[in-house]
Amino acid sequence: MSWTQEEMNEVYAKVMQKATTDEEFRQELLENPKLAIEKLTGEAFPDDYKIKVLENDPNYTATFVLPDIRSANLDIDDLENVAGGGGLHQGCPGDICPNKAGK
Repeated sequence: MSWTQEEMNEVYAKVMQKATTDEEFRQELLENPKLAIEKLTGEAFPDDYKIKVLENDPNYTATFVLPDIRSANLDIDDLENVAGGGGLHQGCPGDICPNKAGK
């Protein structure tokens, strides 16, 4: 069983609201996030989800959560989007296309 993105957003909102005011819940969330979320929602946490909970450290001005790394290689969907050619500047009027030699 998996949660939809909408369900995950709802769970996230509930977790943030409770973690802001309930120190005991906050500690449990840091120690065992799946169990804490199951208690909060009354639903089993999906087996295929992994979760990492971080707490802001007062010794730092900000905490950054980095996005996923994207490959420089195109996947099959990207290749289908560019299939057929034409190039980046297809349809440039007259001599203003930057890819025209000598212009």
